[in-house]
Amino acid sequence: MSETSLGRRLLAEWLGSAALAALVVGSGIAAQQLTPGDVGLELLYNAAATAAGLFALILMFGPVSGAHFNPVVSFVDAAFGGMKWRDAAAYVPAQVGGCISGAILANVMFSRAAVSISTHHRATGAHFVSEIVATSGLLLVIFALARTGRGATAPAAVGAYIGAAYWFTSSTSFANPAITVGRMFSDSFAGIAPSSAPAFIAAQLLGAAVGYALIRILYPAITPTEASEVVMPHLPAAEDVAGRSLPTGP
Repeated sequence: MSETSLGRRLLAEWLGSAALAALVVGSGIAAQQLTPGDVGLELLYNAAATAAGLFALILMFGPVSGAHFNPVVSFVDAAFGGMKWRDAAAYVPAQVGGCISGAILANVMFSRAAVSISTHHRATGAHFVSEIVATSGLLLVIFALARTGRGATAPAAVGAYIGAAYWFTSSTSFANPAITVGRMFSDSFAGIAPSSAPAFIAAQLLGAAVGYALIRILYPAITPTEASEVVMPHLPAAEDVAGRSLPTGP
């Protein structure tokens, strides 16, 4: 059996996070160009592209790193024993850096300035509550699937949840501190003003705490082996595999 080194996992998290930001920001820019002024259609295009793209990205990078692309997922995974805390901490700069890179790439692909700081102010009380709901719901989805042996459905389930949460939350469900930072770098439909980002990130961290508590209540028997399969089963580094029965992978 081969083990996935931390370096390979960090590269997968960086690439996946970059691709995620590129599809979120890029589809937002495309939506603005295709249907200028029609916010409903713009949101529909943005949500559909994000849901479909996330499905593909999880399938692509999941076997290497688990396809977290999200610091709250990594830290809650570590809290359940699914990965080492130092590895979760190492994931964060890869995720944040990837999301910034992806937003810049999206700007360039649509002939915009590589970096254009967003002026889209979003910080309201309703948005704060929405981000708590969106983040805790996302964690419930992925940990419930891991706990009940349905991890193979995670790509579709996570994509579907995020696509739906674009519509049922007023914040359009960022649910991810890394993508929040990345979206500051594009003054487009999907952007967020830097002054709004701290409130979003605080709500997401609070949502992570709420999600962790709910998982503990609903699935008290979750094991480190089950947690290690969030979002997808992947092969951890050699020092993490002792005593675990892991799925076959690259």
